[in-house]
Amino acid sequence: MGKLDWRKRACAAVLLCATAPIGVSAQTFKTLHRFDGTDGANPQAGLVQATGGNLYGTTENGGANSAGTVFKISPNGGPVKTVYSFCSQGGCADGSLPYAGLVQGTGGNFYGTTYGGGANHGGTVFKITPSGTLTTLYSFCSQGGGFCTDGAATSAGLVQATGGNLYGTTPVGGANHNYGTVFKITPSGTLTTLYSFCSQGGTSCTDGAYPLAELVQATDGNLYGTAWGGGANNYGTVFKITPSGTLTTLYSFCSQTGCTDGGEPSAGLVQATDGNFYGTTLYGGANTGACGVPGCGTVFKITPSGTLTTLYSFCPEGRVCKDGRNPSAGLVQDTNGMLYGTTGSGGAKTRACRGYCGTVFSLSVGLGRL
Repeated sequence: MGKLDWRKRACAAVLLCATAPIGVSAQTFKTLHRFDGTDGANPQAGLVQATGGNLYGTTENGGANSAGTVFKISPNGGPVKTVYSFCSQGGCADGSLPYAGLVQGTGGNFYGTTYGGGANHGGTVFKITPSGTLTTLYSFCSQGGGFCTDGAATSAGLVQATGGNLYGTTPVGGANHNYGTVFKITPSGTLTTLYSFCSQGGTSCTDGAYPLAELVQATDGNLYGTAWGGGANNYGTVFKITPSGTLTTLYSFCSQTGCTDGGEPSAGLVQATDGNFYGTTLYGGANTGACGVPGCGTVFKITPSGTLTTLYSFCPEGRVCKDGRNPSAGLVQDTNGMLYGTTGSGGAKTRACRGYCGTVFSLSVGLGRL
């Protein structure tokens, strides 16, 4: 199964870095490790700090079988320890190409997903101990059918909800001709497809399509997420789903003239301390001068009931996007209430990037500006 159009493989060398905590005035940057391929290559996801203090992560490629790794590194640096190299079993039955990061479960083990491999070459859900014993919990496309009714090719991580079950999304597969799913899986590996997108029929998939990002469990116990496509206007949605699988479409992007409210969210949501959710859209917004229609992307707020406010539209200058453009990653809130995020392009124009190298930004929730 080929790589999805919206997931562009990184070609540049990747550095694993550490910075001082957010909000500290003096910051120190230190390169902890440079991957060389044998110990992994192209890490696409963030790290998780495990009980005990070590950091664990994944690389999409590299390792003993050039199919990706799980690795461990000390917060102080030192050599990376390859905990597991994927495709160590015949036919890559153990999975390959882990795009997403890990989550440490309540029992101390880690859980994650792979984009490819597995018994049916549709990706996997796996459990791995801190010492590196991997168990393939589920191989997608196990339910057969031309479109893998149980989902396939997940590039999103998992969330462990109250009660201990894990929840995730697949961007393709499902019961309705390849528009993606939401699934639940027990720590022992029993998978339930909770929802198949495009269940409401029609050519535009009004309930959403192609969920790319991980879910977040909110304080009300429900799970919230985004779908990259579909919705009433075919520019994606924000949705709520109960742990038992009842889905509500909270918002369809591009509901405003010119998509000033944003479009095509590829990242997940964060629930901030005010109870609202915050996220980004790849496209849309009020500024189309540099990016054309439908704009350079947005940061938005949405209430649990579905009222959306566009907090910021990237590239207000109209030509040069010094503030960044087209954010594809989610946000994080610090202890002071500020939101932080990244853009994959825009910013300072340099020869090294043959264009614009991207930005790191902060946003004041109260003020709604960068």
